[in-house]
Amino acid sequence: MKLLLCFAALAAVYCSVESKFNPPKVQVYSEKPGKYGDDNMLICHVSDFHPPDISIQLLKNGQVIPNAEQTDLAFNGNWHFHLTQNVAFKPQEGEMYLCRITHNSKMTDFAWESNM
Repeated sequence: MKLLLCFAALAAVYCSVESKFNPPKVQVYSEKPGKYGDDNMLICHVSDFHPPDISIQLLKNGQVIPNAEQTDLAFNGNWHFHLTQNVAFKPQEGEMYLCRITHNSKMTDFAWESNM
């Protein structure tokens, strides 16, 4: 009987965690208007996701941009998490900038669009 109750409790915990899965909302933007040749900051803000197992990469032409900084993982009252990564960059015409998110083993790329 104790074993059956233990399995029931484990199933309830597993189901409650699975029901909390929420894919991330992603915003990719620059600190200043996206002007080619000007120093700027590339920002990727990821929010409203669960579980917290996530990775963020900022890429230029498919290569990880070094020296990116990331905030600490934070959460709100409903256990949805948020995280931001940023890096200094100087966009040039023809370059492609991406924020790559890997969450729940699913990889998705989000492009930065210059607002020119």
